[in-house]
Amino acid sequence: MSANVRLPLAEHPELSSAALPPTGRRHEIHPADVKGRFHAARLVVFALLIGLWIALPIVKIGGHPAVFLDVDERRFFLFGATFNSQDTWLLFFLLTGVGFGLVYATALAGRVWCGYACPQTVFLEGVFRRIERWIEGPREKRMRRNAGPWTVEKLVRKSATQVLYVLGSIGVAHVFLSYFVSIPKAFEMVRESPSMHPEAFAWVAALSVAFYLNFAWFREQLCVVLCPYGRLQSALLDEHSLVVGYDARRGEPRGKKATAGAGDCVDCKRCVVVCPTGIDIRNGVQMDCLACTQCIDACDEIMDRLGRPRGLIRYDSQDGLAGKPRRIVRPRVILYSVLLVIGAVVALLATRRRTDFEATLLRLPGEPYTLDDGQVRNSLQLHLVNKRADVETYRIDVEQADGMTVVLPMHDVALQPMASARVPLFLTVSRASFHGEFPVRVHVVRKSDARDEVATSATFLGPTR
Repeated sequence: MSANVRLPLAEHPELSSAALPPTGRRHEIHPADVKGRFHAARLVVFALLIGLWIALPIVKIGGHPAVFLDVDERRFFLFGATFNSQDTWLLFFLLTGVGFGLVYATALAGRVWCGYACPQTVFLEGVFRRIERWIEGPREKRMRRNAGPWTVEKLVRKSATQVLYVLGSIGVAHVFLSYFVSIPKAFEMVRESPSMHPEAFAWVAALSVAFYLNFAWFREQLCVVLCPYGRLQSALLDEHSLVVGYDARRGEPRGKKATAGAGDCVDCKRCVVVCPTGIDIRNGVQMDCLACTQCIDACDEIMDRLGRPRGLIRYDSQDGLAGKPRRIVRPRVILYSVLLVIGAVVALLATRRRTDFEATLLRLPGEPYTLDDGQVRNSLQLHLVNKRADVETYRIDVEQADGMTVVLPMHDVALQPMASARVPLFLTVSRASFHGEFPVRVHVVRKSDARDEVATSATFLGPTR
């Protein structure tokens, strides 16, 4: 078949899913409950990630929250380190590192990020679906109730579910806000009128609505419609990447337990009803698969009942499912490893250039120089920025050029945490001894650690003749 031929979904339903049915109309998905080793592991991971997410703006390191992005003051605290707006260039290494790390992890372990650590998965499966199951019951009850007429019980259960969805969305939005205003400030804002903090209130309201619409309604569509990651699988995965897959050699042909010549798959469709995107994993690797492993637990449960070995659906590579050996070390992984090392070295060398303070020698506005009674004068200023969370004192030293007089109002400057100051410098050279432009160098040393020094320079200007 030509690769350019597109199969109509209505004629080939095996290529469709509940997220993209043949009619193009979305069907609401109600994944069945499942128990098993992977499900239990995911719940532990979800709890740890949510607990960490809540703790980061609360737990203090060095007197400040572990993560605090103070946009108003343009200061950022990350695990004891302090940064200001002049450090935004470091975001390049952070964002590219996260992106490349995801590519590298996908080449080795497939969509393990989607199944275990993506915030969409963590909150949807770890919080909001559990609310739904707790109030409205298991899949079968929910579907029967939804298909039936409206009753008092249905109205109460549906209302309670939506109320908890709203409260959960508001809670997520407020924790998100605390990353930018701190936990004490967030509590203070909650107790006060919204008119006193209109920007924060608007952000919380918008985020609450977005989270509610996403987790209560949009759900799996965010993964299969909006997120580009699934569409990149064909480029990120190869035949040796770890995926959640179905062993067709062992499972086919499908048939009931007593059917002669049938494989181990009894076509119970348990793997389909537990899938949060509604796909049939037996159709092969698919864009909609989030590697949530619920189909593995469901199938293992059926195999246990039938007295057959587990692993009909399992973590394996496409070559492994086809009976071929899986290779972990391969050209793609070697290339990614080399690029990862190169990126890490470049990031290390670049970040080593970062200092805990900035010193920049600037020229004061106005004339570049003045002539006064046979003297050439340059007026400069030193811009100092303390990027530490402590009060620091800095020593300013100007390299003396021959015949140059330096007027420096203060040699020691004390700066509050994340504060800045501008120190004027007046440099004078006699007209007779000025023979052309020359550099002026200023050294600034943090007195609490003399090894922390920054040198900055400017050019002394004067008449050309």
